[in-house]
Amino acid sequence: MTDLHTSPLNLPAWSQLATLAKAPQQHLLEVLSEGSLRTQRMTHTAAGITLDASRQRVSPIIETALLDLAEQASVGAQRDAMFRGDAINLTEDRPVLHVALRGDPMHTGPWGTDVQADVQRELARVCDFAEALAAGTVTGYAGDAITDVVNIGIGGSDLGPRMASDALAHLADPAVPGIRVHYVSNPDAWALWSVLRGLDARRTLLVVSSKTFTTQETLTNAASAQRWLTDSGCPTDQLGKHLVAITASPAQSAKLGYPAERTFLFWDWVGGRYSVWSALGLPLAIAIGPQNFRAFLAGAREMDEHFCTAPLAQNLPVQMALHGIWNRNFLQMPTQLIVPYASRLVRFTPFVQQMDMESNGKRTHIDGSATGIDTGPIVWGGLGIDGQHAYFQLIHQGRHSVPVDFIGVQSEDTPLPLAATHHGVVNLNLRAQAQAMAEGRSLEDTRQLLLKSGMSEAQATAMAGHRSFEGNIPSSILWLDRLDPQRLGALVALYEHKVFVQAAIWRINAYDQWGVELGKTIAKQMEKTS
Repeated sequence: MTDLHTSPLNLPAWSQLATLAKAPQQHLLEVLSEGSLRTQRMTHTAAGITLDASRQRVSPIIETALLDLAEQASVGAQRDAMFRGDAINLTEDRPVLHVALRGDPMHTGPWGTDVQADVQRELARVCDFAEALAAGTVTGYAGDAITDVVNIGIGGSDLGPRMASDALAHLADPAVPGIRVHYVSNPDAWALWSVLRGLDARRTLLVVSSKTFTTQETLTNAASAQRWLTDSGCPTDQLGKHLVAITASPAQSAKLGYPAERTFLFWDWVGGRYSVWSALGLPLAIAIGPQNFRAFLAGAREMDEHFCTAPLAQNLPVQMALHGIWNRNFLQMPTQLIVPYASRLVRFTPFVQQMDMESNGKRTHIDGSATGIDTGPIVWGGLGIDGQHAYFQLIHQGRHSVPVDFIGVQSEDTPLPLAATHHGVVNLNLRAQAQAMAEGRSLEDTRQLLLKSGMSEAQATAMAGHRSFEGNIPSSILWLDRLDPQRLGALVALYEHKVFVQAAIWRINAYDQWGVELGKTIAKQMEKTS
């Protein structure tokens, strides 16, 4: 295995890619003229997700060099170390085992029986509690069944379950009264009040999610919500019936009055942005039901198996990571746009934004030396259809060159009479935008079109510059065959592993977050002196 302390700049493939990037490249319009052969070569499917990378600005020579880079950077060996449970988070000297959270309960897994037993115990507790809530056997201080759950957390304690709850909202049956799940992350008073003001305190459960149970924003909201409960009539000695803690620090939550029987655990080897698979997924399990939550885990496990076994050339996370490195480091594109076209994925981009930027926003290699290369991209975006009527103008004609991930769903399950018509419009726009960004339209082609529309020679010449497009914008399309718990789990795991592969090549630690900790430390110091 290559020395992990070796800078990627010293790898032969890195030098080869730098040389290839300086050479003249074909425009995507020319490249795509290869037709179906290129599409077939650059389309891969796993776990119900199809990646079409044919619009990436890579030639076969570049593809080969990128695969060489992955081999020379020992991506496979680093992946295996993570799945074994080696302490790959070197700055905190601990393993990174979010993959164990979705492990097959019928098999131990390479991380061992103790980890597997802990994971399955807490998963069973989460599912049992979600079932009890649905059955109406969890009651408040006055004996009323709980109808509303308020999840209070921030960062990974909020983004993952909130994103997935939105994406899978269609699983709730409106004809069957169920548990409503609400999310509060921001400590701004209005964020909390706008949720609480419509609820009945006798029927409301607070789920407070914090790894350390010292997070200032979360504890501020939790304290205020508890005050709302007591002001609404809950006796102080009955507060425990309305409180749930999810934490890796149960002793700390116990000090604050959270009952042990309603304290759900996860472990220090779970990073917050990788924690939706753990007990922090309790609000999701409540929202969609335990069976669907387990299917969510199964989808991620299916992507894990693909990541561990598929050849690098057909490996979805590896291919996405390599194209990202080509765009970031060799084509000098500092951002990555993610645009889902399914409205239920409205929070997917912010979720990936945290995962990617908190993981790979690093300027030091794992040995502490300065990288000397660009690392994590600026991840941004939102729903594609909305973006078309907003910032897509800059993508098409601005001077920034922005690579794009389009995410679409091939099937439609909305129970609306004209749902198929809506679905056709959405996916037509996705395909059209990807094609337009890749091919563009030349000045002369635009001028000829304007002449055909009835403009004079002078008018067409004057207007052509305004209405032509350079194109050559690289993009990938991810197609989910359907949007269900299993496919969503696979999609999240796909992006997790993409981030890992890029970190492995850049020789950075994707699993610490000292930049986040600095702000917390300063806030605490300022609080003491204010």
